[in-house]
Amino acid sequence: MIVVDGVTKRHRDVVSVDDVSFTAEAGMVTGLLGPNGAGKSSLMRIMCDLDRADSGSVTVAGRRYRDHAVPMRVVGAQFEGSGAHPSRTALDQLRWVARTNGLPPARVKQVLEMVDLQPGTWRRRVRSFSLGMQQRLGIATALIGDPQVLIFDEPANGLDPVGIQWLRGLLTGLARDGRTVLLSSHLMGETEMIADRVVLMDRGRLIGQGTTEDMAREHGSLEAAFFARLESSRRQGTDQGPGDRT
Repeated sequence: MIVVDGVTKRHRDVVSVDDVSFTAEAGMVTGLLGPNGAGKSSLMRIMCDLDRADSGSVTVAGRRYRDHAVPMRVVGAQFEGSGAHPSRTALDQLRWVARTNGLPPARVKQVLEMVDLQPGTWRRRVRSFSLGMQQRLGIATALIGDPQVLIFDEPANGLDPVGIQWLRGLLTGLARDGRTVLLSSHLMGETEMIADRVVLMDRGRLIGQGTTEDMAREHGSLEAAFFARLESSRRQGTDQGPGDRT
């Protein structure tokens, strides 16, 4: 489970996350949705202690990320691309991650197979990978610790239609196994197909949350629900204008 409680983050005079609270439950896929600049990535970075909140708190599996003895065994995270140095091979990257986190070497081959990277690519340098292949390697890195909580930032970027279908099955399968799955996206239609719950953000603020089914039923689609909440939020003057948020 991920519990976000009143998180606010400023970058100088810019508010990137503004008093956001929600819970991502185990056994569910939770979609964190919003346009570019909504604050999704900033919030995920705070979850993984890559950045610090100015106020509020986030716990992952009952603790702050940094308080877990071996965080990768509890929380797996994928941000844009693979996170690997371009000169490394996929195999070397995952072996290094496994070794530095005390994970079994056998797990390297397992996760490469899980993300459907073909054996012929394992010894290629990451600089030669397509964006889709880098995304798969990043997902493999997130999975290597066999964590109960998984955080994915725009994981469909760079994937072709076959890759998106594969990703859909992977994420829903992880949730069926009882894991907490949180993904950010601006692809409303795709998220509607896989997310059990959604959290809607715009310019750092929470503008709605609930089950995907209820939102789609109320408005006809998740996309329509998002734009209805967006229009209502802005009409009520809850945003501070395009120059004040990132």
